[in-house]
Amino acid sequence: MPNKPAIIVKDAVKRYGDFVALKKINLSIQDNEFFTLLGPSGCGKTTLLRMIAGFEDVTEGEIFLFGEEIDKLPPHKRPVNTVFQNYALFPHMNVRENVSFGLEMLGQSKSDAMRCAEEMLELVRLSQFASRKPAQLSGGQQQRVALARALAPQPKVLLLDEPLSALDLKLRKAMQLELKHLQRETGITFIFVTHDQEEALTMSDRIAVMSDGEIQQLGEARDIYERPRNTFVADFIGDTNLLAVKVESISGSMVQCLLKGGQRLKIAVNDKIKIGDSLHVSIRPERLFVSDVDDSRGTLRGTVKDNIFIGTDINSLLILDSGDEFRVRASNSDRGNKRIYAPGKQVFVTVEEGAARLLVD
Repeated sequence: MPNKPAIIVKDAVKRYGDFVALKKINLSIQDNEFFTLLGPSGCGKTTLLRMIAGFEDVTEGEIFLFGEEIDKLPPHKRPVNTVFQNYALFPHMNVRENVSFGLEMLGQSKSDAMRCAEEMLELVRLSQFASRKPAQLSGGQQQRVALARALAPQPKVLLLDEPLSALDLKLRKAMQLELKHLQRETGITFIFVTHDQEEALTMSDRIAVMSDGEIQQLGEARDIYERPRNTFVADFIGDTNLLAVKVESISGSMVQCLLKGGQRLKIAVNDKIKIGDSLHVSIRPERLFVSDVDDSRGTLRGTVKDNIFIGTDINSLLILDSGDEFRVRASNSDRGNKRIYAPGKQVFVTVEEGAARLLVD
């Protein structure tokens, strides 16, 4: 990954009266990176995007674009473009005119603007629809027109504010791959805002998980999924089992933790902890194995409550002897190795090595 930062956000704060929407955000986004701001509604992700775009003032702090401070520049003087949830295409113009219009407003001749529009439509594979009006296009095609229009002025950074939220599930998944392909092909830095965890994991080079105006964790998708820093990140990213535990003993790099009801788990140390600490452990459901035989590998014991078929997977809901609900996931292709047991069956759960993650909040 290049070392040159495209965007640096330094000690950025945003206040609306007494309400603090963003609290001392520090962030460095690399050139040619697909970077995602991920979090629930109201976490501050769109506010941060709008501050980079220039649509919101920075209360405190600074924002730099390729080393140049831009937080005092108006939006039209910033070399960035934004794709919004509402594509805002001109209904009376055809696709080609929608893409070329902004270029003409920037001073390009009509012929140059039209030629660039054709190149952008070729890039997003919409050349054959150039003469159609937006109302004659599907949602996914309209989204690609909006992308072509945003890419036409060749911005240094493209900002995308939940542009896939209006699409149906199948089209949204297809457009995730399309966006990632476009980012790689153009080499432009993409900053993408979403509340959809799967969307972030699918497309991003790195993800900033946000909550309550703060960045909770920043890292590559796999690192955030496999090694969440706290209970918010573990619970928000994907599906997980969160169990309350108490540190009973520490031996080298391993910690023995006590669950409610007296069951124990051995977990690798990943933070500074001490005996007696009350913490949580996160275990992803796909990294668990169930057996009806206690062969000493079964680290937890419980009873099957229900099995839920969801197409690609079967989710088994267990009630541990501690009283905690526990989910185990087996893909259809795994069923030979991960047996599905009927409700009421007592079972033993093996935790895959390295799957249990101690969380320090």
